[in-house]
Amino acid sequence: MNKEQLIALGLTEEQADKVIAGFGQMIPKSRLDEKIQEVKDLDVQIKDRDKQLEELKKVDAEGLQKKIDELQEENKKAKTDYEAKLKDTQLSGALKLALAGKVHDADLVTDLIDKTKIELGEDGNISKGLDDQIKTLKESKSFLFVPESKPNGIKGATPPGGDPTNPNNNPSDNFGKKLAEEAAKGNKGLEEARKSYFE
Repeated sequence: MNKEQLIALGLTEEQADKVIAGFGQMIPKSRLDEKIQEVKDLDVQIKDRDKQLEELKKVDAEGLQKKIDELQEENKKAKTDYEAKLKDTQLSGALKLALAGKVHDADLVTDLIDKTKIELGEDGNISKGLDDQIKTLKESKSFLFVPESKPNGIKGATPPGGDPTNPNNNPSDNFGKKLAEEAAKGNKGLEEARKSYFE
């Protein structure tokens, strides 16, 4: 409140001067209300912080460290398992590729091979450890392997009356002669039928 407001309330000028001198410039009520609200807000914040500090005091630091250690161990185990599974998958793929066309059932033979003795090269192919195991398996379970073909010509059954070792008795020559004779007979029959029809 200022001097003019005091005079308006009915005080004399002298009384208004004494009131102002005694109390100084008055603060409006709205400003006072703002300050009171700030104090209340700060009080609430202090209580919240005290509560948070109490909660933090209850936290078991050793328990947290133990949990962190457990999680780290689980992560290491998961990584090791993943790497082992990836290596096994790569090894199985390389084995099947190396056995392709050599065995009847690549999955069965792959299961019979000791994968711990096999090493993969940088290119992902088997570098060593397979040949000795294949040799042993061929000796003990030869039925698993596709027989190696010998490059001495085409294999097959000998036709009746044919002897591939006797060049004078070649059934393909006889077949050709017989086919030519049948064609000549057929052509004569066609020619005779044509003449009788048009004449």
